[in-house]
Amino acid sequence: MPSRINLMLTYGLLVFIWATTPLAIVWSVADLHPMWALVLRFFIALPLAVLVLLLLKIEFPRHKVALLSYIAGSLSLIGSQIFTYAATAYLSSGLIALMFGLAPIMAGLIGRFGFQQKLAALQWLGMATSILGLALICLSGSQRHVQPIGIMMMLVSVFAYSLSIFLVKKINADVQPMAQATGSILVSTLLAFLLLPWIWQYIPTHFPSAKSLFALIYTIVMASLIAMFCYFKLVQNLKATTLSLTTVMTPMLAILIGAYLNHEQLSAQVFVGATIILFGLFLYFYKDLSAYRRLK
Repeated sequence: MPSRINLMLTYGLLVFIWATTPLAIVWSVADLHPMWALVLRFFIALPLAVLVLLLLKIEFPRHKVALLSYIAGSLSLIGSQIFTYAATAYLSSGLIALMFGLAPIMAGLIGRFGFQQKLAALQWLGMATSILGLALICLSGSQRHVQPIGIMMMLVSVFAYSLSIFLVKKINADVQPMAQATGSILVSTLLAFLLLPWIWQYIPTHFPSAKSLFALIYTIVMASLIAMFCYFKLVQNLKATTLSLTTVMTPMLAILIGAYLNHEQLSAQVFVGATIILFGLFLYFYKDLSAYRRLK
């Protein structure tokens, strides 16, 4: 099992990547149709992932349990990202990250109703508080970067991502993180082929701008390869709820990055809603955070 320092560094790197990925996604679709940006991301990421496996001489299991794990892992890739990319037309990068901040609550609900895990009263209160904050953001939907349809898409995206964590842990395949990431990218790439007939009319006819190209490369290398390696490494070594905490740390950072680098102007009502959501998440994790402090 990796050392505590190793896991902390992996955790920190994952938080940084996920705080910057929403903006990279928004930039990558500036000159490309959103679904083509998604498809190209997997088409290019797959050979790179296979190359890494070959260079590091990592075994790629192909038994039934491993294949099930790859399918479950693809839920957090194409299963989740197809809705995230579609939502870029309706939400700012900061709000996309904020919606992913609801992953712990979604994970809690999946654990409660799908896996019979108990939730404390304070966790239910945290959920209700965050939903109130989300409702406040929805009511400000007249803004160009805040539209309810985008929020609905992101809720589906977050559900797929959260469900993936539980399924990968439940399957519990004895697969190295990089092999798991490669297998999940492979399944996602095969599913991406099914999108081609529907998006062929939007095929890129010109070379994207430098900013869009850089953003696309960033999503491929950082979000699809490095982040997925970190993610599956943490899935194997941490509880699902603890891993979901990564998405609590990213929203405000992502909102600030979007405001500074992409000039995303959000109303005071949206910031109040975001603050309420984060306070709800604090209540949800209060027991876990208190237990962690006692262990230190």
